[in-house]
Amino acid sequence: GLIFYDTKVTVMNRVLNATVQRTADHAAPEITLDPLEIVGGEIRSSENSYFCQAARQLGCVPSSQLCVKLASGGDPTYAFNIRFTGEEVHGTSGSFRHFLWQVCKELQSSSLSLLLLCPSSAVNKNKGKYILTPSPITYAEEQLFHFFGQLLGIAIRADVPLPLDLLPSFWKTLVGEPLDPDVDLQEADILTYNYVKKFENINDETELEALCAEIASQHLATESPDCPNKPCCKFTYLTMTGEEVELCPRGRHIPVGWENKDVYAAAIRSLRMRELQSPECMTAVRAGLGSIIPLQLLTTLTPLEMELRTCGLPYINLEFLKAHTMYQVGLMETDQHIEFFWSALEMFTQEELCKFIKFACNQERIPFTCPCKDGGPDTAHVPPYPMKIAPPDGAAGT
Repeated sequence: GLIFYDTKVTVMNRVLNATVQRTADHAAPEITLDPLEIVGGEIRSSENSYFCQAARQLGCVPSSQLCVKLASGGDPTYAFNIRFTGEEVHGTSGSFRHFLWQVCKELQSSSLSLLLLCPSSAVNKNKGKYILTPSPITYAEEQLFHFFGQLLGIAIRADVPLPLDLLPSFWKTLVGEPLDPDVDLQEADILTYNYVKKFENINDETELEALCAEIASQHLATESPDCPNKPCCKFTYLTMTGEEVELCPRGRHIPVGWENKDVYAAAIRSLRMRELQSPECMTAVRAGLGSIIPLQLLTTLTPLEMELRTCGLPYINLEFLKAHTMYQVGLMETDQHIEFFWSALEMFTQEELCKFIKFACNQERIPFTCPCKDGGPDTAHVPPYPMKIAPPDGAAGT
């Protein structure tokens, strides 16, 4: 916390350039994607998604081939080239950016099961934020999590921010910071947090009975074996993926009473914290990331800084975009139609601005740093900067 973010990024960039493994005389690996597999936006099966098509093909490519130098003006060197079957695409930039955008869309949809909407978003807290799906994983899923980690590293080297909305707990676990059992539980699952708090704050047995009765009315409790009419809770709870699990051996047969209510609350809390850390999945993600960038770099970054470096800001800063715009062939910032253009953009919502950026450069987010701000010449611009505004071709009409 004592080092400025910009300083960290400078060090990070030097390390990334010192760990390049694919030199200019090596051809970039190429993958072929079939856009017809995802026509209409609905993916019929996860194997056809861009994510799985790419994971299969890049699984055979040594990760050293994906470690390229950072962009420093002109078009960046991308980790791999993409060919779309049946389409002619000029240059590698547009299709690479489109691929990353499409893959993030797939990851945050129901077609892939690697990420899960956090339970809090069901009650409008942290709406649209995701976590790693907490469940035992198969070997095939482990490979996909590994590829997900590689994509994070590839985006960092390419300086293309990924439009991913992940909870802070994901970034904390990624950089190796412990989770906060209060704050992170509340962020991820406010309903469970409130449920646990109710048990922790009970003052006497009558209150406990009333609470069990309230839970029974929501079908979460059963009757006590000792007193058939008295509702009680058992040592079971639902996981984030909806399965009922025992919180201790033979939990289904152990009723929650005054003497063990705190043990019950603590057991639910630790179940959720384990799910949030998702150690198996995170190990695979970190292994993938470590094959593209040295993991030692993460020790200097806070979770928020790691998110900034990987995903940029989820909003478009118009002032920054304006400062990185070039006017070509006789156009000037003071021309009336240019002023109209910026006034129109100022009226856009953030969602519309993201669509404009996607239309202009095939990615939804723009980096909020650019090498040229360090006093470098214009050549230090990294795409998508500068945005270029040019006059129309030909002189026909007004």
